[in-house]
Amino acid sequence: MNILVTGATGTVGREIVKQLVERGHHVRALSRHPARARFPEGVDAVAGDLTTPETFASAFEGIEALHLINFGGDDQAPLQTGARIVALAEQAGVQRITVLLGGAPAPLDEAVAAGRIHWTFLQPVEFMANHLEWAASIRSEGLVREPFPDRLSAVVHEADIAAVAVAALTQEGHAGKTYTLTGPDVLSLRQKIEILAAAAKREIKLVELTEQEARDRWQGMGLSSEAIEFLLFVYGNTPDVGFTVTPTVEQVTGRPARTFAQWAAEHAEAFSS
Repeated sequence: MNILVTGATGTVGREIVKQLVERGHHVRALSRHPARARFPEGVDAVAGDLTTPETFASAFEGIEALHLINFGGDDQAPLQTGARIVALAEQAGVQRITVLLGGAPAPLDEAVAAGRIHWTFLQPVEFMANHLEWAASIRSEGLVREPFPDRLSAVVHEADIAAVAVAALTQEGHAGKTYTLTGPDVLSLRQKIEILAAAAKREIKLVELTEQEARDRWQGMGLSSEAIEFLLFVYGNTPDVGFTVTPTVEQVTGRPARTFAQWAAEHAEAFSS
């Protein structure tokens, strides 16, 4: 199949591109800076910006399936261009769309659901890959600084999110479904640190931050005030969906979801000094 992947340089997008290529599909990968992207051999890298659909209208030629993210731009804001993107896809004869949902509903979601193309929404919980944000402080100090250390999460491997997307893009039976995607275990932040320490073969200590200390830290990292308040709310009041394991990955892909221990082993070098 000919498949257009947007968000192709992102955590999940890269995995979708990789897995599609491994299965013999022709992939067109959209990036705002395709010259900087490193895609597998045979991938057609094209330039375009989801916030300005006209910049990649020609990329739809011959495309049978489309993967979308519902946010874009430097600020990762919810996309306001969903209706125009869907119109371009319909004009091109696209048959299937998957959408990786962000932290909040976006106009693109409504546009896709209202369109004529078969759609599948992907709603993952916390990405395992997010824990790479701890790598620098673990390597340099052996520390993780976080608020709410007892919060629970059914963290999901980015490759499993991608595998479900690939199935929905290339197989029948997924139209009109919203898949909540989790890993196989519910873990506290403390438990995840223990697993990382075992994989990296080093001691890792937790420094518990107050809410204000977390605000100050994230502000120093350049996060917007809206993003900071969202993180504090989600971490302090994690909804049930965030720590409830679902069987979806195995049901869709035919194999068990990857564990956090597997992910930690794959990335142990990133946390080793």
